[in-house]
Amino acid sequence: MDTTPQATVGVQLIEAGQSVTVRVPATTANLGPGYDSLGLALALHDTLTVESLESEELLFDLAGEGAETLPRDASHLVIRAMEAAFERLGFRHGGIKVTAENVVPHGRGLGSSASAVVAAISAANALVPAASRRGKDWILQLTSELEGHPDNVAPAIFGGLALSWQDSDQYSSTSAAVSGSVVPVVAVPDFELSTETARALLPASVGHHAAAMNAGRAALLIHALTTKPEFLLAGTEDYLHQSYRAEAMRPSAALISALRTAGHAAVVSGAGPTVLVLADGQAEAAAVVAFIEEFTEANTPDIRWRVLKLAVDVEGAKVELHRR
Repeated sequence: MDTTPQATVGVQLIEAGQSVTVRVPATTANLGPGYDSLGLALALHDTLTVESLESEELLFDLAGEGAETLPRDASHLVIRAMEAAFERLGFRHGGIKVTAENVVPHGRGLGSSASAVVAAISAANALVPAASRRGKDWILQLTSELEGHPDNVAPAIFGGLALSWQDSDQYSSTSAAVSGSVVPVVAVPDFELSTETARALLPASVGHHAAAMNAGRAALLIHALTTKPEFLLAGTEDYLHQSYRAEAMRPSAALISALRTAGHAAVVSGAGPTVLVLADGQAEAAAVVAFIEEFTEANTPDIRWRVLKLAVDVEGAKVELHRR
């Protein structure tokens, strides 16, 4: 009995013998007051390579973050996102080999799922014939649909500071150049917090005064990030989400409070529990690293923190296609 999968009528099979590599940055979303709208690409990258095979099989190599727990079959987020992209484009894959090298920490608020979805859909888009490929705005739309919001996927696609919005079911984003003096510092704890858990802590509505205060800080933050970094501390003040989420990540909340009291622009990275500091210059960044190390050693000795001084990624997802 022939058990070879048959192509669906009207759906084309992608060409075998191709290989595509996608390099995608980590991202940090919200940045304090920019809830579900602002995101920043960070110079910390996952790499995904997808090869189209002659044989009808799925091979999956996975190294780095999540290697001990993530599935290596069709249930993996990368495979599901690729298949969604192929279906939207009118194609299907035959045999494929996927090689994932994960550097972005999982469940920490650094956009690991967004990086996976952007890498997968970018790879699928590159593997179809050139005439059928779509642009980055199409990738933004599909990745935002799968993630539920654009704040992480947009900077992963475009790089830099992404300002994103939604009209009905249409997602849009534009990018802004970040001042060269802005240095992101992240403190990544050894415990996870799911986005779903963090979102469940938020109230259904907030008062008009809080919304107005938040709008002013979000506007100031964009000015601070692009032109006037001296306003980063004031610009990162949030009135919408961080205080509600604090109970789910008390060590992170305590670190943020201490950093802000010391004059540093500290916020929750995405849904947490990673702490992000937007430093103004290398000198402040070095001082922030020293402050975090001293504070965590004294106050959270049972938690291991990874403190990373990073840069802003200005390129976003990079795609390289090869044919044998």
